[in-house]
Amino acid sequence: MFVKFICVVVARSLFILISLIGVWRVVWVKENRLYWFLTILYLPLVAEMILTLKRQKGNDYKWFSPAIFLFLISIIPSLWILELHHQENKSTDSRCDKLDSTESIKSLFNQWRDSINGSEEDKGVIQAFSSVCADDWILALHQVLLILLILGKWLLPAGGGLTRDQLSQLLLVFVGTAADILEFTSETLSDVKNSSPNTVYIILAVWTWSMLQFPLHLSVMGAPTDDLSEAGPSLFARVRNDIWSITEALFIQDGPFLVVRLTVMAYFHVVHQMLIFFAIKNFLVVILNVYRLCVLICDRAAS
Repeated sequence: MFVKFICVVVARSLFILISLIGVWRVVWVKENRLYWFLTILYLPLVAEMILTLKRQKGNDYKWFSPAIFLFLISIIPSLWILELHHQENKSTDSRCDKLDSTESIKSLFNQWRDSINGSEEDKGVIQAFSSVCADDWILALHQVLLILLILGKWLLPAGGGLTRDQLSQLLLVFVGTAADILEFTSETLSDVKNSSPNTVYIILAVWTWSMLQFPLHLSVMGAPTDDLSEAGPSLFARVRNDIWSITEALFIQDGPFLVVRLTVMAYFHVVHQMLIFFAIKNFLVVILNVYRLCVLICDRAAS
């Protein structure tokens, strides 16, 4: 019980810490202290932790993870503000420290070390990290967010009915999903060269929609651990899980990603090797999932 309590508190503390860094960055770039009110979004996460410890004894829920959902609610507004601010001020963000080489990273750490040795430690640390380019800051927050979603789910005590095998499957699904989402946001937003707020809104909306996969784990929860070849409930559970996985690919991730990438190529006339590759990848996933759905329907009708 003590270990479970530690896992519950540590996971949510990490969620709040990363969200707090995001809010601090928003306050810094917008130069407006009113954005500290974004920390109000942490209150539901704290209340959820107390209720989970009291009612669930620390265990997560079976089909849905409120902690991850509330963590997304607390950090997504900060990322929206940072992305929109960066798109509007790309010309003024040129004078900054890029983190694209070993030398630049060493230089950042040297500034941080010198600030610790100096008399004004806090100001030196803030100045060192605030000199990093806006796109590097945003990319780092995206990366830490996705990594923390995976580690947080691993730390959170499993809900009722979630076996270790299902948890390992879920975490592997999370890793693949996180890689696709990170590539989508970083590459697609960089392809939007012109000032087009509506397109940025659409890309961020699709990204937010795709992030809703992480609080849900319906694709593995119903998977039976016995022989899936036998008829009856096991066969029904397998079909149900396959249909949910197909729905995720068509309507939450690869389908919307494909539409956005085709829009970028057609509207902005941006065509390059990686964009074509990932568009073809999304198209193949959509087609294969439609084919998979047809197979399931035909097999179900035949049985």
